[in-house]
Amino acid sequence: MSIEIVTMDELQIFKRELISEIEKLLQDLRGTQGNRKWLRTSEVRVLLGLSAGTLQNLRINGTLPYTRLNGVIYYNSEDIDLLLENNKTGSNSS
Repeated sequence: MSIEIVTMDELQIFKRELISEIEKLLQDLRGTQGNRKWLRTSEVRVLLGLSAGTLQNLRINGTLPYTRLNGVIYYNSEDIDLLLENNKTGSNSS
């Protein structure tokens, strides 16, 4: 088994590519769902490729706002867009 070292630059490139892919998935999903404003937990998990625990942590620490109605958790699609936009890196960031 060999060990491969990953540089910070490579990690930044990977992060940008991952965010770009997530944004594309969001656009594709919105296209098929008619730009729905509210998404259920299962939809957000698939959309962002998150585990149930990770999504729960995003709720608990306030990173991703949500609404609970009759035991069902909903996420505003605009909040998801904002979360992605705020975590986007580019050539102007360090």
